[in-house]
Amino acid sequence: MEKNEIPYKIYLEEHEMPKQWYNVRADMKKKPAPLLNPVTHKPVTEDELAQVFCRELAKQELDDTTPYIDIPQEIRDFYRMYRPAPLVRAYCLEKKLGTPAHIYYKFEGNNTSGSHKLNSAIAQAYYAKQEGLRGVTTETGAGQWGTALSMACSYFDLDCQVYMVKCSYEQKPFRREVMRTYGAKVTPSPSMTTKVGRQINEEFPGTTGSLGCAISEAVEAATGQEGYRYVLGSVLSQVLLHQSIIGLETKAALDKYGVKADMIIGCAGGGSNVGGLLSPFAGEMLRGEAKYQMIAVEPASCPSMTRGVYAYDYCDTGKVCPLQKMYTLGIGFMPSSSHAGGLRYHGMSAVVSELYEQGLLEARSVEQTAVFEAAQIFARVEGILPAPESSHAIKVAIDEALKCKETGEAKNIVFGLTGTGYFDMYAYQKFNDGVMGDYIPTDEEIAAATAKLPKVAE
Repeated sequence: MEKNEIPYKIYLEEHEMPKQWYNVRADMKKKPAPLLNPVTHKPVTEDELAQVFCRELAKQELDDTTPYIDIPQEIRDFYRMYRPAPLVRAYCLEKKLGTPAHIYYKFEGNNTSGSHKLNSAIAQAYYAKQEGLRGVTTETGAGQWGTALSMACSYFDLDCQVYMVKCSYEQKPFRREVMRTYGAKVTPSPSMTTKVGRQINEEFPGTTGSLGCAISEAVEAATGQEGYRYVLGSVLSQVLLHQSIIGLETKAALDKYGVKADMIIGCAGGGSNVGGLLSPFAGEMLRGEAKYQMIAVEPASCPSMTRGVYAYDYCDTGKVCPLQKMYTLGIGFMPSSSHAGGLRYHGMSAVVSELYEQGLLEARSVEQTAVFEAAQIFARVEGILPAPESSHAIKVAIDEALKCKETGEAKNIVFGLTGTGYFDMYAYQKFNDGVMGDYIPTDEEIAAATAKLPKVAE
């Protein structure tokens, strides 16, 4: 296809925005394993989940048979502020690399929160408001989810309490201030304000925290306050459901110009972005309608899929959330304080894990300095400073484009640009100053953490 046939930015019309989310679990013959009650080890019920999550979200979490779920009109109206999001043909990057590959990226940073997280935040805040709650609690790693949720809660006049992983709290003060501007209360985690936070600080003195720690604190805060529920920005199936709008729009934009993706690439931490981007394409593969090469890219410092084990594990350090079968490094694994804070989670979404287990997608891990090198190349020619998380996908997209240069293949490469990196200047400073390092956990460290997995009879 000639250049003049494909615009730099492919926009869908407003009426073309999806009216339903897609639930890939409905097309999976082998479903993800059920969530288990952490005490009884029996499949968790809707009533049990509803003690922590909003009732409607608990229903969505357990629904693995309904393929399409209607997006409420009020959520669709909010989406129209920044959706449909553009699918961009990276002509300048292609030229820079000298590759015959055609590179496309789905840009999710065109909203004030700066990332894809708003897609689920507004949905979860909507259901909390519908339930008549006073507010919600949550965790955040890089701060993108906390920012998005604070925006959504402000829109619905809900109280928002955010436990922010301590290393990000310290490295990204401006992200913290955006949350506070939208009315959120932001606490560095692990803190001394919760029982589980005090326990973690005692067990790991001087720790910079993890998403597992922050989740435990947020759950404790929610269950200890009348009229509050906990909401989560990744990992859970309900979140991947909401984020499926990314993949649905991507596929619709490609179809509009008759482009068939050869490979789809997404960064992977807990699974919200990569799961949302890949779901509609995975659905086609599951139904036997198409074949794609799908790649989930994770940090070498927290390699849950490439070096973890597929087993039931706790989702949070405090061991109060349901057990989930997933690729995991073990709840006791404490990630290094890498600059991709949104990818510092010990486990992977049950849906993404099961798709990986079935061989429908690949997993790769990349080192931090290589990620920032790719981010720099991209920023200099495409005019967007990418988030460190997104840059994991950029790194592999560039790798694959350079392979096409060697073979002469004109593959269509699609990746998710989950957000912008304008609040990540501390990380870019470290890279530009040449003082950024790469931490890769040893086999012994991972073995020690996975040796403590809960004993679950399957």
